[in-house]
Amino acid sequence: MTADLQDVDVRPLTFDLWPALEDLFGPQGACYGCWCSYFRLPPARRRAGTRETNKAHLQNRVEAGPPPGLIAFEDRRPVGWMQIGPRADVPEWNNARRVSAPLEGENAAAPSGWAISCFFIRSKARGKGLSHRLVAEGILYARQNGARILDACPIDEAKQSKSVGLFVGSTRIFEAAGFRQVALRKPGRPLMRLEL
Repeated sequence: MTADLQDVDVRPLTFDLWPALEDLFGPQGACYGCWCSYFRLPPARRRAGTRETNKAHLQNRVEAGPPPGLIAFEDRRPVGWMQIGPRADVPEWNNARRVSAPLEGENAAAPSGWAISCFFIRSKARGKGLSHRLVAEGILYARQNGARILDACPIDEAKQSKSVGLFVGSTRIFEAAGFRQVALRKPGRPLMRLEL
């Protein structure tokens, strides 16, 4: 972690912080208008939707609570986001055909099973270790909220360092935080776990 990350403030995304997430995601809504709906909405509903409907879906989710993730601020400016919470909150992440599906016999609805499913880092804040900081804060947040297992399904390599595929995070970030591989259903996309 770089020295300047000591000044980064990471907070759960409560509804009063919604304007900060809007600022971070910008008018395009992060990854091509996704607004972190990729693992929340069934594919048919996502395809039929727009960036505006995706935004409304996440805004309603944030307003309903509990916080669906963590937002990072540097000098009061939002610079990073990490979606984290119970697996049940991201139903498409649990789809049996996905590399992120629970292990055989595990119940995705169990409140003690959590997941880190997405990241979004402001372009000027990338490459400074902010994802590492978000994961460290996420581990604490998950423990404080009753999680006993924290899963992630990152990518080993992206073709470019700014690849949109990195929205799931880099394997090396989770390795550095103590996660271990528990399944490999597709080369380069390990299911990783930290037991809390």
